[in-house]
Amino acid sequence: MIRRRTALTATAAATLTGLAPAAWSQSKKDSLVLAMTLEPPGLDPTAGAASAIAEVVQYNVLETLTKIRSDSTIAPLLATSWTVTPDNKTWAFTLRPGVKFHNGEPFNAATVKYAFERAVAPDSTNKDKAVFANIVNMRATDDLTIVITLKNTNPDFLFQIGQATASIVEPRSAATNNTQPVGTGPFKLDSWAKGNNLVLSRWDGHRDVKSIALRRVTIRFISDAAAQVAALLAGDVDLFPRVSAARNLAQFRADKRFQVLVGGTRAKTVVAINNKKKPLDDVRVRRAIAMAIDRKQVIDGVANGFGAPIGSFYVPGAPGYVDLTAVNAFNPDRARALLKEAGVTTPLELSLKLPPAPYARQGGEVIAAMLAKVGIVAKQENVEWAQWLSGVYGQKSYDLTIISHVEPLDFGNFARPGYYWNYENPKFNALWDKINSTADIKQRHALLAEAQRLVADDAVLAYLYQPTAITVAAARLKGVWKDMPISANDLSALSWG
Repeated sequence: MIRRRTALTATAAATLTGLAPAAWSQSKKDSLVLAMTLEPPGLDPTAGAASAIAEVVQYNVLETLTKIRSDSTIAPLLATSWTVTPDNKTWAFTLRPGVKFHNGEPFNAATVKYAFERAVAPDSTNKDKAVFANIVNMRATDDLTIVITLKNTNPDFLFQIGQATASIVEPRSAATNNTQPVGTGPFKLDSWAKGNNLVLSRWDGHRDVKSIALRRVTIRFISDAAAQVAALLAGDVDLFPRVSAARNLAQFRADKRFQVLVGGTRAKTVVAINNKKKPLDDVRVRRAIAMAIDRKQVIDGVANGFGAPIGSFYVPGAPGYVDLTAVNAFNPDRARALLKEAGVTTPLELSLKLPPAPYARQGGEVIAAMLAKVGIVAKQENVEWAQWLSGVYGQKSYDLTIISHVEPLDFGNFARPGYYWNYENPKFNALWDKINSTADIKQRHALLAEAQRLVADDAVLAYLYQPTAITVAAARLKGVWKDMPISANDLSALSWG
């Protein structure tokens, strides 16, 4: 039913495309309409967990010391250069001179120190708080030099301080960044019509404003897959990163108005399981859920084949990755036997809460049908994104949910106290501490492999697949990212050809 509706909507939109060339023929020199699947609940990535926040503000409104490129390499941003001691624990950053925040306040070593101390404060809700907790000392040797000393060596440090959670915020305005973000980036928030769109305008006070081609960017929020395709075909959207258009790629590729980019991600799409709710606190039940799911069928049915199966919370290409897809592999007979061993009377009713993203809503139908075959009735409940964040992520009010974790370096979530999976394993915590204190890369990778096996054996989640990033954009648009190591939309790199 979903496939038919998508096809019909796309076909209907295609009949309107006779109007689109006229609209697109106008000289679009300095404006852009970008679309996103989910609307952020706020605009402070140092306080909220939603990746949609970074999609709006990272590198656009707020900036970081380093910048992560599409190919995962690191470039200078607010820091122009850095050095590190031989033990890889003490970093000295030279900061960019002449930088100001949108409110006129200066950027300097003191603001870096403030931002990182705020991230680790007792009341901080920064989802990467552990990164900053590893800092044992910060000192500003002058206004443009800050020296940071780590407790444990961290080979990912330069990458992590390029993520949105390490955004440098200004002390006087930090408290209101959720609705009125103030940063050093080339864009400022112009307006936000919640439920519809958000507008960013170029900030003329930016240090390199002449290099910013776009004057105004309108960001629309479109969660329905069919509506996403229709908006592109109608010419209402110029750029849609991470679009749910796998079933329509041939149509877009055949249309000279568009460019289609298919790239990699570090995301993990999973069925998250509340590990403390009975009978899900029994590993046999969690394993049964995992074994009831045919990953290949999920990838084919939900992502149209665009994805790679995963057997743990780690993706191919990540340092230290091991293939664990054979652990708790698809085996409905074994799933039924495990439920019987656990003393579960079937049918077992469980809630399955689904956020608005197409992979979740469509995936819910596919996975519920698979679970039904082993005696598990997954009661699907569609929830809005804000409801998911407050109810599932915040209050842990759920049995199962389908979600894609897009952060590249979030394996430590299994050691986070009170995280929404409700997983607590002292063995993993000790292993994670050992990983973080191990400097030797070969040994570190061996420990990471052990940790991957542990959470796979424990079936903390039902690990599904690594999604592929599909981007559809106007053919004349330059600077579009192909690969997505992080969820960001770097507007400073975009221009019309």
